[in-house]
Amino acid sequence: MSLTLKLAVLAVAVAVTAYVWRDTFDPESVRGARVLVTGASMGIGEQMAYHYARLGAELIITARSENTLKDVVQRCVELGAQKALYVAADMSIPTEPERVLKESVELLGGLDYLILNHIGNSPYGLWDGDTEYVRRLMQINFVSYVQMAATALPILERSSGAIVVVSSLLGKMTTPFAAPYASTKFALGGFFGTLQHELAMQGSNVSVTITVLGLIDTASAMDKIRGYTDVTPYPASEAALHIIKAGATRQTESYFPWFHWFTCFFRDWFPYFRDMCIRRSFTIPSN
Repeated sequence: MSLTLKLAVLAVAVAVTAYVWRDTFDPESVRGARVLVTGASMGIGEQMAYHYARLGAELIITARSENTLKDVVQRCVELGAQKALYVAADMSIPTEPERVLKESVELLGGLDYLILNHIGNSPYGLWDGDTEYVRRLMQINFVSYVQMAATALPILERSSGAIVVVSSLLGKMTTPFAAPYASTKFALGGFFGTLQHELAMQGSNVSVTITVLGLIDTASAMDKIRGYTDVTPYPASEAALHIIKAGATRQTESYFPWFHWFTCFFRDWFPYFRDMCIRRSFTIPSN
């Protein structure tokens, strides 16, 4: 292949990539939208609530801590939310996901975006063999997502709405010290990836977006990984805005930071070197 042809192919590849990844988000598309954000008392969920408020959405936020939710709601009102309310709930209780969804729809008069973001407490470290803990975490991080989606689908069908699933790079590839958490994220990818196919085949009005996040600099994440790895974290506020844009533009799958698309693309090319690099990026802390 001549140098000229190689440069032409490269130029086409760059142009296609730039076109596919261009920012087509229209802030006005979110103004007045009825949005339910789970896990919104802190971290990425809290930042999403603030972004939606600035964009003029009508918000319901949910998490376990009622006092913290009140503070977040107050801040959302100050930032310009057309409506900001909360429903406190513990997603480890099997009856709560459906209750939260139904109450939110009643309060908002419908629903346009269901943002599934909540997670249970997940200590970082070598797996200790506690299978019951894995079962509990699966209820919070996976089963409750399915419950809320199942309840929301008929409502979102009427509004041509969207389900946005906040997942993780750990739902695409494994690393040490996060076995229970990673298992829940792999489950999300399997279920909601299948749901995407089925909704499309039925001509549904509902879109499903799966967002794949790398390490984000939330306080809880930073506390967990301390001493285990020095992988670079990325800002929660930027991750939150990325999730909102991906859902509003009805992307099937999105990555933050963007280069993790390539991380996943090359994941299975050289598995021996991949695993060697991963293991060298982590350390078992000395007691």
